[in-house]
Amino acid sequence: MLEIQNLCYSVDNEGSRKDIIKNVSLTLEDNKFYVITGPNGSGKSTMAKLIAGIEKPSSGKIIFDGTDITDMSITDRAKAGISFAFQQPVRFKGITVKDLINLAAGDEKLSTASACEFLSEVGLCARDYINREINASLSGGELKRIEIAVTLARSAKFSLFDEPEAGIDLWSFNNLIKVFEKLHDVTHGSIMIISHQEKIINIADEIILIANGELVKKGTKEEVLPLLTGTQSFSCKYTNE
Repeated sequence: MLEIQNLCYSVDNEGSRKDIIKNVSLTLEDNKFYVITGPNGSGKSTMAKLIAGIEKPSSGKIIFDGTDITDMSITDRAKAGISFAFQQPVRFKGITVKDLINLAAGDEKLSTASACEFLSEVGLCARDYINREINASLSGGELKRIEIAVTLARSAKFSLFDEPEAGIDLWSFNNLIKVFEKLHDVTHGSIMIISHQEKIINIADEIILIANGELVKKGTKEEVLPLLTGTQSFSCKYTNE
């Protein structure tokens, strides 16, 4: 379980303080699929980066499985079971897909057959990808799937994805939805996705609405969607395809 207690994050803005996250408190249960949504600039990505340890809060606490991780490094949080996927997946020159899966699984001697199983889980033909380098030859959709395969290999307790639909085509987007639904079914941890896309929001167990750095509502689709009217939170692209 992840608990966010009175979390605040501020930055210096030309000599004055700008509040990005304002006294947010949340409890995120195990084995649930959450989506954070809200207007552009509302603080969604900042919230994810605070959970992952990329940014440090100005005040407040983050508790993970009963342990205060507020001052923990990114590395220590990863070891504790928190995984973060950037909006634009990182490319690693000289590292193959199998290398990355082995690192994620913490097993340098992981068999090729076992590594291929993770690729198959996300709908990739293993023999076509297992020895490919993580570089510009891979499309955005391919990288997203590989990133999710790596998450599966890690068996993370809490997986964060920042706008995973960014920069991918319609076909990849529709398949990405299926991949997340499968990830939700097979993982034993929690998933949190930052997204404007209605199709992703529709498969969440609960939705977290943030606006102007504040928690507006946490609840089911039926409870939160009516509040989105007029916030321009949804992207119309893909929703009717």
